[in-house]
Amino acid sequence: MNDALNQPDYRPQPAVLLIGEAAGHIREGQEALVLAGARMIGPVSLSEATAVLTQGPVIDGVLIEAGSAGDTLGGALDAVVAWRSVNGASVVIALDDSQIDEVTACLFDGNVQLLCAPSIAERVAALVIAFAHVGGGRVRQGNDDRYRDSERLSKLNAEVARIAETLSRLTRADQGGLRPSMLGDRAVAYRGPDDGDDVPVTAAQIRQVIRGRRLRDQFFGEGLFEDPAWDMLLDLCAADLEQARVSVSSLCIAAAVAPTTALRWISRMTEAGLFEREADPFDRRRAYMQLSAKARDGMHQYWRAAKRIGAIIA
Repeated sequence: MNDALNQPDYRPQPAVLLIGEAAGHIREGQEALVLAGARMIGPVSLSEATAVLTQGPVIDGVLIEAGSAGDTLGGALDAVVAWRSVNGASVVIALDDSQIDEVTACLFDGNVQLLCAPSIAERVAALVIAFAHVGGGRVRQGNDDRYRDSERLSKLNAEVARIAETLSRLTRADQGGLRPSMLGDRAVAYRGPDDGDDVPVTAAQIRQVIRGRRLRDQFFGEGLFEDPAWDMLLDLCAADLEQARVSVSSLCIAAAVAPTTALRWISRMTEAGLFEREADPFDRRRAYMQLSAKARDGMHQYWRAAKRIGAIIA
């Protein structure tokens, strides 16, 4: 047996304030904090959160069990936003699907992890990742899972970066002409007739592509062709042409994956400069997502390039 496993662990425990209602999922939050090796502060109710946070507690972050919360959620979110403006600490929020728009309108950046109807294991994984820099996450039996989660997040970031680079490269190629690559065995620089180059793609065409992508699930089963980044790019591109607004919850549906996964991808696409968030001027509990100028140009250049070579877009 490895003696190191029997040695006491003196790494510092992250101090995490637990906010939630007794009638909600507070017990799940308590259990997750214990399993993640965190030191729980509280719990405090949503209505008490403002008073506690304004006192400037010495904590490393916050876990909010927002599920089943009523009108008191908005005040608690505002208090967390104000508190984070001073220290920028990590926040983990467990919420219901119906709360996506309200929560993301206030808190939605790289230091906020949003979990929709999560299991205990998902809570623990999020807490370990959020507070790894503090020295917590000391669950021995969960070490492999933690590493796999970190590896998965790294792969997500790499995939977003690849998409951003592809869109950027397509934009540069259109601006400077399609120059052949100087590397490789072949350099294909053939351009077909330019007759259709300037014919813009329509929202109806993009919606047809989206329907075709969903059609695959009927014949091969769900979950085999998950590609949330591209599905959301298509949906926002169509909405942009329709001059329609897309809420965060609607974009999660368009991603065709679990809401928690969709929210992570939205956050990463935003960090990559492909998505932008716009607050609803009439409802502070809602925010809309849209393509950035870079993503918009890249998508249109992509459609033009695909049409030019006669490719089937899917």
